[in-house]
Amino acid sequence: AEAAADLIAPGEVVGLNGGTTTTEVARALALRFASGRADTAGTAGTAGTASSGPALTVVTNALNIAGELAVRPQIKIVTTGGVARPQTYELVGPLTVGVLNEVVLDVVVLGVDGVDAGLGVMAHQEDEASISRLFAERASRVVVVTDSSKMGRRAFARICGLDRIDLLVTDTGIDAEAVAQLTEAGVKVLTV
Repeated sequence: AEAAADLIAPGEVVGLNGGTTTTEVARALALRFASGRADTAGTAGTAGTASSGPALTVVTNALNIAGELAVRPQIKIVTTGGVARPQTYELVGPLTVGVLNEVVLDVVVLGVDGVDAGLGVMAHQEDEASISRLFAERASRVVVVTDSSKMGRRAFARICGLDRIDLLVTDTGIDAEAVAQLTEAGVKVLTV
């Protein structure tokens, strides 16, 4: 989570889907951007600088992430609206789609349930996968955060192919063959 948060520059517009890993990324972002203390080591974005607005703008469909970040005055939080899924706290449906169609993201950080060299990244629920796909379509950069146990694992609903992923952040348990497959597909892999 900290490695993913370090990729975010002040002033960027960041999308976060729901899940345990992205919740940890949100917490790391809150700490990193606490009281405007963020350094400028992250990747430059198109949203401007911290001095021209909030230190960070986060767009999320996850109620728990929105709740945690709403108390941070330096972070502008945008929720998508939609129908809440009680298992994951994610908002889904046409209302969610309507909001996401109106925003532009510098980067999206996606939590996923599976990563397959041929199929790409996946989620267990089709409605969550479709929202994550739209997040990826609206972003200039797509970062996937997942633990190495999800490598080679398939899930029910496809989010997008590896060609849409810029960077995958995972733990050092990822095997060399998986790294080679991802790299061959054009995905940079960051292990922490």
